[in-house]
Amino acid sequence: MGTFSLLKCYTPFSSMLFAHSPRTLLSGYRAAVFRKKKFPSFRAVSSSQPSTAEKSSNDGESFRSKSPSPEVWLHNTMTILVMLVFTSISIFFIGRYFKHLGLEVCYVRNFTDVDDKIIARSKELGEDPISLSRRYCEEFCQDMVTLNCLPPTVEPKVSEHITQIIDMIEKILNNGYAYNVDGDVYFNVENFPEYGKLSSRGLEDNRAGERVAVDSRKKNPADFALWKSVKPGEPFWDSPWGPGRPGWHIECSAMSEAYLGYSFDIHGGGIDLVFPHHENEIAQSCAACSKSDISVWMHNGFVTIDSVKMSKSLGNFFTIRQVVDVYHPLALRYFLMSAHYRSPMNYSNIHLESASDRVFYIYETLHACESLLNQHDQTVRKDSVPSDTLSIIDNLYTVFLTSMSDDLHTPVALAGLSDPLKLINDLLHTRKGKKQQFRIESLAALNKSIGDVLTVLGLMPSSYSEVLQQLKEKALKRANVTEGEILQKIEERDAARIQKEYAKSDDIRKDLAVLGIALMDSPNGTTWRPTIPLPIQEQL
Repeated sequence: MGTFSLLKCYTPFSSMLFAHSPRTLLSGYRAAVFRKKKFPSFRAVSSSQPSTAEKSSNDGESFRSKSPSPEVWLHNTMTILVMLVFTSISIFFIGRYFKHLGLEVCYVRNFTDVDDKIIARSKELGEDPISLSRRYCEEFCQDMVTLNCLPPTVEPKVSEHITQIIDMIEKILNNGYAYNVDGDVYFNVENFPEYGKLSSRGLEDNRAGERVAVDSRKKNPADFALWKSVKPGEPFWDSPWGPGRPGWHIECSAMSEAYLGYSFDIHGGGIDLVFPHHENEIAQSCAACSKSDISVWMHNGFVTIDSVKMSKSLGNFFTIRQVVDVYHPLALRYFLMSAHYRSPMNYSNIHLESASDRVFYIYETLHACESLLNQHDQTVRKDSVPSDTLSIIDNLYTVFLTSMSDDLHTPVALAGLSDPLKLINDLLHTRKGKKQQFRIESLAALNKSIGDVLTVLGLMPSSYSEVLQQLKEKALKRANVTEGEILQKIEERDAARIQKEYAKSDDIRKDLAVLGIALMDSPNGTTWRPTIPLPIQEQL
């Protein structure tokens, strides 16, 4: 389950498989793995490096060439920590980052469109389960577009890969790791000694009736279904063991093998999938092919509400569409990046308001910068950008590359935007900044560098003015006021100030601040912008 499906908006839930098949490697690149004897980690190093020759407008060097061969450290659930320099890699939102580093990315996102929950839901709605799943999948994909997520390389579904699933089950049976009972095929965990190596759980931890289903036909309570015999009213396919459908876990192994092979770089998902889902995937993939190997297992933390896991069963969940109805999708994306991917993400209006306020500040600053630059010749020479500006730009790139390569610390990467944005505002609005030599050149270089980072993070809008207007419209909706009503309040405040009724003027400003509307006075008059509502500001 990926970062932006943490909101658990729809079923079926999707898991993500990220990596490369040897067939997709760039010509001349190979990955080698070296294991350390005393530290449970490994390093994969490419034998040569991709070309990074790009030119930028600020200092003649590309963003990427600042660090042509970064060492990317990722937390590995299977061990402790892993350092990678791969030629093809992707996980969650950082597929963009690895593409930025010049790596080839093959991203597979598979959909479970047949399982117990889907069948139960389809019966409630009186809808064909495959049709229901297709609709959910389409809505999920649209939500990913809304959040500016890159599309996967391939997006397989269980119902379209029954042949591959059956083939893998036959391999597992032939290798002695499974058994058939009345048309049901079960994986025999006792025949796989390494079972539990991902979750550090032993067979004794799997008591019947808790994490595993009670079935007296099983040789071990922990044995899990690879194939389920047909039941009345359920979709089914023919197989060597009779009509039925796949078990939950086997589908992911079969589809990843079909597109990535038995060995690939990264497998990702939510922390709740470590056991039993990913544990079972490892067992069945290795049982089908002894050379099966996934280098890195990455797991993201839960989305919580008041420190309680967000889930449909508890009724404390929001869909992506419910959230973006009142908050801009880029604000939600920023919010999701504001915590480390392995940390719990506490959903609250406080955090979403803060994220919305921050993205408005970023885009407002860049819009003002862009508007001024459009009035000037933007030809920038390397030696015309002041050294202090170049220092801030270099630090932005360094912080970004260092933090993203250090287990994807997006909060640090986002914080690195603060100094460049502050300098832009100083150059735009302060008396000292307006007098600085090579001011326009500095603004152009800063605008370019911030845009570089936002683009890699998927936070770069197509139009600053358009997204600013959309952010204002969302704020009006949350405040339940119209822009006309705000403008009327501004007129009332102007009149009060003329009459020197300063208490009334202050009350109007405060009343709007409570709603999340800030008034901005200038020599040209008073305008408004969204802000964090005053009651929420007092909780920060």
